[in-house]
Amino acid sequence: MRICLYLEFYKFLGGIFYKNIGTGLLSSYKNQKKSLQSLSIDFTEKWSDECNILQINTPWLYSLWLIKKARRRGKKVIIWSHVTAEDTRGVFWFNKYFFGLIKKYLKYVYNQADIVFCPSGHTKSLLTGYGLPLEKLIIQSNGVDGSIYFKNEQKKEIFRKQYNLNGLVVGTVGLVIPRKGVDVFINLAKKQSANQFIWFGKIYSQLMTKGVPKNLPANVKFTGYVDDVNAAFNALDIFVFLSSEENQGMVLLEAAAIGLPILVKKLPAYQGWLIHNENCLVAENNEEVKKYLDLLLADATLRQRLIAGAKKLAGQEDIKIQNQKLLAVYNKLSG
Repeated sequence: MRICLYLEFYKFLGGIFYKNIGTGLLSSYKNQKKSLQSLSIDFTEKWSDECNILQINTPWLYSLWLIKKARRRGKKVIIWSHVTAEDTRGVFWFNKYFFGLIKKYLKYVYNQADIVFCPSGHTKSLLTGYGLPLEKLIIQSNGVDGSIYFKNEQKKEIFRKQYNLNGLVVGTVGLVIPRKGVDVFINLAKKQSANQFIWFGKIYSQLMTKGVPKNLPANVKFTGYVDDVNAAFNALDIFVFLSSEENQGMVLLEAAAIGLPILVKKLPAYQGWLIHNENCLVAENNEEVKKYLDLLLADATLRQRLIAGAKKLAGQEDIKIQNQKLLAVYNKLSG
């Protein structure tokens, strides 16, 4: 068995499009490489006719060309559905104007695959709504690499000193885009002025998306991209993720692996694996976000209980556990 693992533009011009970005897509791609290595499956990141399976991560135009080429040669195709039309709307300001076109394109491309990996049941339901046949769709978590994301007191101390953090620090990690809840994060910080809030993640130009306000509350920091994401997680005491649309939300698994109490807004993608009051707190609305954050800040016992639940979740979602599901799919496709 030989697999071509492909992420469009990953190596183009030295990977310029993926430098200093830090997304769940990149984390997933790296997890896939590690999984194939752990399973001792031969793979390449450049198409070869010797490959039995083409595994695509972002189904854009060159990827579509590769898919067509692989199908003509009788090869099997897997596509990871990291992208849906629904989650593109809250990224760049112009995406909303192309929603219908993006949906039609994704429906067409995903239909070219033998198997579409869906990061959650929510993604599977969206693609079913696009008209994709159920037999193509397999729920497969992106997983989390516990050898990369883990508790590290030394890194915690370094980042806290670097960003002048003290006390119980509330924060998040991810792209600074509207869909991730930037406005909600800032408003939450205004109401909790006694605590520091920090957001680690790339900030795009305001030509592309709504930027960070010039006048931030004194207790709020936006760092921009950081190289050491593990250190960023470790600098926090409470992880809040206020996104309005996700297909899974890999940072939640990464925060869980670090051992952070987690607070999220309720989304369909979380159903079945994020459990309120067990491995996180799930808020129905912004008022509940404030209420639950107050509880987390005041109750150390609650924090410790949610930390234990989060670590259990991360263990269940470790890529070592996910590998066996992947192997079964690869074996079935390769015949």
